[in-house]
Amino acid sequence: VQLQASGGGLVQAGGSLRLSCVDSGSRTNHIGWYRQAPGKQRELVAAITRGGSPNYAGALADRFTISRDNAKNTVYLQMNSLKPEDTAIYYCAADQQWGQILRVKPAQWGQGTQVTVSS
Repeated sequence: VQLQASGGGLVQAGGSLRLSCVDSGSRTNHIGWYRQAPGKQRELVAAITRGGSPNYAGALADRFTISRDNAKNTVYLQMNSLKPEDTAIYYCAADQQWGQILRVKPAQWGQGTQVTVSS
């Protein structure tokens, strides 16, 4: 398995979680975090270039922070002030092309990790 996501769980509204994505295939991939709620399309949450530049969807930058540790081949998604509407399966994905990350068409998907925020 090239991409391994972890860190999901059940948290109360206002709480925090940190998701981790280990990319065992390459240190040069751009990485995206996506989420899919029941009945909704998969959407981009945040992404980070191979050089470490972040990109966030909408206002999520106010609460979420994406970072990477290339020495550990790991990308993190720190999620603070979580809301019930953040409940979803979160996926990490990788691609050599940044545009594919932003278009939600990355070449490599990891398995999802469930995040549930209770009110």
